[in-house]
Amino acid sequence: MQRADAAARAEVLRREIERHDHAYYVLDQPTLPDAEYDHLYRELQAIEAEHPQLLTEDSPTRRVGGKPLAGFVPVRHAVPMLSIRTETDTDASGARAFDARIRRELGLGDEPAPIEYAVELKFDGLAINLRYEQGILIQAATRGDGETGEDVTQNIRTVHCIPLRLRGDVPEIIEVRGEAYMSRPDFEAYNEKQRRLGKATLVNPRNGAAGSIRQLDPAMAAERPLSFYAYGLGESRGWAIPATHSGVLDALALFGLPVCEHRATVQGADGLIAFHSRMRQARDGLPFDIDGVVYKVNSLALQLRLGFVTREPRWAVAHKYPAEEMLTTVEAIEVQVGRTGAITPVARLAPVFVGGVTVTNATLHNETEARRKDVRIGDTVIVRRAGDVIPEVVSVVLARRPRRDLLGDEPLYPAFELPKACPVCGSAVERPEDEAIARCTGGLICPAQRKQALLHFAGRRAMDIEGLGDKLVEQLVDAAIVKTPADLYKLGLLAMVKLERMAEKSAMNLLAAIEKSKVTTLARFIFALGIRNVGEATAKDLARFFGNLDALMAADTDRLQQVPDVGPVVAASIARFFAEPHNVDVIEQLRAAGVGWPDGEPAASVSSPISGKTFVLTGTLPGLARDEAKDMIEALGGKVAGSVSKKTDFVVAGAEAGSKLDKAQTLGITILDEIQFRELLQK
Repeated sequence: MQRADAAARAEVLRREIERHDHAYYVLDQPTLPDAEYDHLYRELQAIEAEHPQLLTEDSPTRRVGGKPLAGFVPVRHAVPMLSIRTETDTDASGARAFDARIRRELGLGDEPAPIEYAVELKFDGLAINLRYEQGILIQAATRGDGETGEDVTQNIRTVHCIPLRLRGDVPEIIEVRGEAYMSRPDFEAYNEKQRRLGKATLVNPRNGAAGSIRQLDPAMAAERPLSFYAYGLGESRGWAIPATHSGVLDALALFGLPVCEHRATVQGADGLIAFHSRMRQARDGLPFDIDGVVYKVNSLALQLRLGFVTREPRWAVAHKYPAEEMLTTVEAIEVQVGRTGAITPVARLAPVFVGGVTVTNATLHNETEARRKDVRIGDTVIVRRAGDVIPEVVSVVLARRPRRDLLGDEPLYPAFELPKACPVCGSAVERPEDEAIARCTGGLICPAQRKQALLHFAGRRAMDIEGLGDKLVEQLVDAAIVKTPADLYKLGLLAMVKLERMAEKSAMNLLAAIEKSKVTTLARFIFALGIRNVGEATAKDLARFFGNLDALMAADTDRLQQVPDVGPVVAASIARFFAEPHNVDVIEQLRAAGVGWPDGEPAASVSSPISGKTFVLTGTLPGLARDEAKDMIEALGGKVAGSVSKKTDFVVAGAEAGSKLDKAQTLGITILDEIQFRELLQK
């Protein structure tokens, strides 16, 4: 591509990607499938690689990259980033005190007209100053001591909701103040990924945001999911600043900057109190942490008149909510068993009021986390509760740890150890080497896993027991009528009609569905057992390979790994499951109840043009559900995979097919639409 053409195309791509970034990260209204976005991004990367002189400061490709820094460069703020006063009185009287103070400073006395305030949230993150020149982001800095911060431009570029170029008629220079933060869902997802990998987790969203911004390696910062909200101005030149603070925020939003929707203009103390109360009620439902709200006199002229005192503006205040971190002591450490068998250590605490509720339990997540934090009985710990997130132990105050004697270093209580047996059913507890979470192996008999196991067993792709849903399973388990899947086949009409809201006809229909499910396939039965890491495709592979259940149950890990696509992890899961006597006992009870299937797997003997071929389904087929297409392929001896590789024979692509279609085209794999797919099957 000639340079002139490349320059024009690069400019088009930059503006197009910028538009989609704004829609996705700021407006939360995606306008393009991921595959199409990736295609535009890769095209821009290719042009800039071929013509390096076309790389601009506002190019989206600058968001990720850059060399690790030796250290952060100091940045002196053109306008100081001052903190605002905190009102520690968390009641309505705190708002009234602020309003009274403002009225007194303005000499309003008993005048009836209320003052207009701009009210917004106090985010729990890290204050950042963004400097734009001619609309281009040229520098980002932390608050620091208010006069001097640190240059964190490389890391801020990785935050996709922050525009690299402002929209519209932009000022010559504008500095935007705001808060970098990490949302609760992003924080939990990041920590869960770290736990699975056995890596260190983040303490809380605020520390996560601050630590991410201060990473010397921008590639590491890019891995942390950060967001940003603008809330004010620093230096500004060549711009007619609006007359009010709320007008400034409206203008920043028009420039393409993210501004929080939870803001308003209110009148007088009553308006402040109402907003404080409303946001306190909504606090738990917000996707990010706040520790209060902020009140600002809305008129910029009045702000100028009020001025500052001891480096704090008189015209603003942060009105806090009750603290979300408190000290308490650990009275015991127990383990809970989740619906999927996950073993979670839980600290039983001396009751403490934190985040608006009394907390007596806090999660330690898993054995690795409990050992890393070294939480022990008797420890004084910092407990955090944020919104609806489960309370957790943040850290231990080691100076207060009980010791065996006053002068000794030996702790009074030992470090936490995972139990060898499930505290609920007594089955073995195992933790695979590559996983952070330990699990109970008694899947079919463990009361803690009972409801989940029954729902999975009765699912449409498993034993297909129509009518056995969540509410009915809850009733059957809570009434101790059903303890294992085998008990389903012992149900009688009399026991069923005694259940709440269970009519005789409904009971008879369910019993008929249970009876019908006795005739199934080996693959469905294996899948219904709920063996960890064994999905539908693996269950079918196992059924085809072994042909009967006894051969599968007797197989060791070496034999299991001879099955296509069964590796060491899956083989170990299967072997562990059948080594548990409780599971074998339930299986024998199911057989005794009449659950059965023909020996061998019918699909194994199918001879057709697609027998042994691998298909990948992507997008939406207009006249065919994905499960139907999958069943049709497998009925003719084909196999359905979840991802495209060199081993893929066909890709069936429907509407909005994504990256799988792109990869298939790159690899030269045969691509079929629905009509071509049906024609192939008819052969």
